[in-house]
Amino acid sequence: MQFVHELYALAGLAKARITFSSAGFLLPVIFASILFSGCSTIASRAGAGLAENLTTAMMEQDDPELVREAVPSYLLLVDSFIVSSPNSTAMLNAGGQMYAAYGAVFVDDPERAKLLTARARLYGERALCSADKDACNLNGLSYDEFVAKVSKIKAGAAAELYTYSLTSLAYIRSNSDDYVAIADLPKIQFAMEHLLSIGGSENEVDIYLYLGILSTLRPQALGGKPAEGRAYFEKAIALSKGENLQAKVEYARSYARLVYDRELHDQLLNEVLAAPVEQPGMTLSNVMAQEQAAALLESADDYF
Repeated sequence: MQFVHELYALAGLAKARITFSSAGFLLPVIFASILFSGCSTIASRAGAGLAENLTTAMMEQDDPELVREAVPSYLLLVDSFIVSSPNSTAMLNAGGQMYAAYGAVFVDDPERAKLLTARARLYGERALCSADKDACNLNGLSYDEFVAKVSKIKAGAAAELYTYSLTSLAYIRSNSDDYVAIADLPKIQFAMEHLLSIGGSENEVDIYLYLGILSTLRPQALGGKPAEGRAYFEKAIALSKGENLQAKVEYARSYARLVYDRELHDQLLNEVLAAPVEQPGMTLSNVMAQEQAAALLESADDYF
């Protein structure tokens, strides 16, 4: 599969459009899934309810800067859970997704982002290994070895495979100057495709969105699959009933710009700007999507 890696390099993926600007799909209501038993400070139902309410409030927040300032406290809290229950897949999933979100979305310092997303990927690896002992030590495998192992993962470990894939993408994004890291993109794309084939994931919209981005990283002449990417984006939009505005932003940024479709590009972004941002569990993501839509429209004349 060396030719795959060479094509990614030729496409200039050190500056690729691997964008993780939507906090919404990186900050799901993860505390609801954490196993609070063993954590004496918040083991009660009241404590669990408080954590769930705090996370819900974060997702309903329309001020991204407030969330940026609040997330570090959550990171330390999840770290403490993992110390107490090091093999808990729920806590490792939570830690991986929180660190991926913060490192890839809210941190501007490149070196700090690398550190945070490295921890995210570590938690993702540990979560998947805890859920499926045959899926340990995936990093460093060749593409064919990776495919052979991941192909055996069943729906029972779908949540952990999603976390592993998400945290790996965040790590790659933060290490986009490292061609060794970039060479793992085809592996993560396969993992996402496998997630769709086995079912069992609660993150279908996000998986289709990521597959759309991955399919449109390169032009068709360099092995990209823009038609497949378009189908993935449209599926994500349909599944979310158009309420996930980030799907339309990425459709415009990753597909419409790649194929130089100005009409589609502007149509999608204007739809985002005209849409209500307040949606259950997506307000924060949608606010950020509108900010990106405005910036993309402003730069459209220069791009096209």
